[in-house]
Amino acid sequence: MLKLEGLTVVVDRVIYQPDIATPEERPHCFAYFITIHNNSKQTVTIKGRKWVVNESDGKKTVVEGDGVVGLFPELKPGEEFDYHSFHLFSGPWAVANGSYLGLIENGQTVVTRIPEFRMEVPTKFS
Repeated sequence: MLKLEGLTVVVDRVIYQPDIATPEERPHCFAYFITIHNNSKQTVTIKGRKWVVNESDGKKTVVEGDGVVGLFPELKPGEEFDYHSFHLFSGPWAVANGSYLGLIENGQTVVTRIPEFRMEVPTKFS
């Protein structure tokens, strides 16, 4: 796999959502907002993702799958793709990171890292 210069990911916002209905065993919901920037000279199609979430209690969740939120965004040079999703967990905090896999025009697989971000439950909700 190739790291494509100019293909980057920004975690725009991470927001605690205390009013969302959640299962009792995972009461904390965080929404996160992500932008994938293609400042390379290649068109990139995002084909998959892998997330790793480490929780305060030592639990590790790995999420892998095709596309991004059910889509396979094609990013031409200079384009970006933004979306939001969420994660549920039980403890006072969790840390997430991962990567996106893409294909460039010549069929080569490329990878870009999702920067690590922390989801910390505000004290009044923990």
